[in-house]
Amino acid sequence: MTTRRKSIRRRNVTARKEKVYFFSDAHLGIGPPEEDRAKEQRIIQFLRFVQQDAEEVFIVGDLFDYWFEYRSVVPKGYVRLLATLAELADAGIRITLVAGNHDYWHRDYFPRELGVEVERDPIERIILGKRFYIHHGDGLVKDDRGYRFLKRILRNRFNIWLFSLVHPDLSGAIARWSSGTSRQYTAKRTYEDQDMTDFAAAKLRNGFDFVVMGHHHESASKQLPGGVYVNLGDWMNENTYAVFDGRTLSLKHWKKDNG
Repeated sequence: MTTRRKSIRRRNVTARKEKVYFFSDAHLGIGPPEEDRAKEQRIIQFLRFVQQDAEEVFIVGDLFDYWFEYRSVVPKGYVRLLATLAELADAGIRITLVAGNHDYWHRDYFPRELGVEVERDPIERIILGKRFYIHHGDGLVKDDRGYRFLKRILRNRFNIWLFSLVHPDLSGAIARWSSGTSRQYTAKRTYEDQDMTDFAAAKLRNGFDFVVMGHHHESASKQLPGGVYVNLGDWMNENTYAVFDGRTLSLKHWKKDNG
């Protein structure tokens, strides 16, 4: 992060109310271009809305339906959204992207150019005095050994390097085909919600106050023994997000008249 961004953050952070926002699963890049642009605009409106009182924003995976970052090339498009993220970071709002199963392959573009932190593993963090466990949510289905094996292959550094040798146009086409196939498969897994809830319950029993995940594309807020589990839903159909004010983690639906 540049010295300028650090100085701006120090000047402005004390003037902002303490709220922390979470959203996930926009899957930008899927669907007709006009729908994708409308979705991008909704997210930009949401980010401008939270800018008034956000201390921190977490993007809990799959902001993009596909993101593979080469050493000198990133996927084109979404300049308005990327500029908005940089604007919030410059204003002193800490932004963390938790890599999802569709946009895991980041390098240094987001931290260096936008001031957005990227975490490839689940996060354990104290937020406004409470213990949070933040996980995209993929790979938690108990009997899905096939996905866990595939996940190890896709996140292997040598395999990532091999894929980086493929021309971006071809690699993007392969990724879009794979993404569609994956969606057809996961749509049949009606038991995924219970396995994710069981995982969250175990984390809460181990001392966390809140567990936040996405991935499932169905929002939920559950009071469990020891704390609260929130699934963020998605920005493809639900347009849901969560906000933490230091006491309560609330699940909300974004509407155009929010701003």
